Amino acid sequence: MAKGYWVSAYRTISDPEKLAAYNKLAGSAVRAAGGRTIVRGGRTVAHDSGIVERTVLVEFDTFEQAVAAHESAPYQEALAALSDGVERDFRIVEGID
Repeated sequence: MAKGYWVSAYRTISDPEKLAAYNKLAGSAVRAAGGRTIVRGGRTVAHDSGIVERTVLVEFDTFEQAVAAHESAPYQEALAALSDGVERDFRIVEGID
């Protein structure tokens, strides 16, 4: 089965306190759902039309697990805490078998 990944690129962070609250709740929600954060911020080099922005990559054992984690009550609570604190591009993608 192909792994599933959450890919988030943070365009702007307007409320660091909301982001901190989200990170605390989201981290435990991700771990409870079997996810592993493998990239969170750190150094970035952008090429082509890329933009240097905070990027987060979370790995799940399956695509379905990644989708279910996003829909879970604990993660929805984290999203409520984040609210309008950031502008980000969030997607769930399927890995290659």
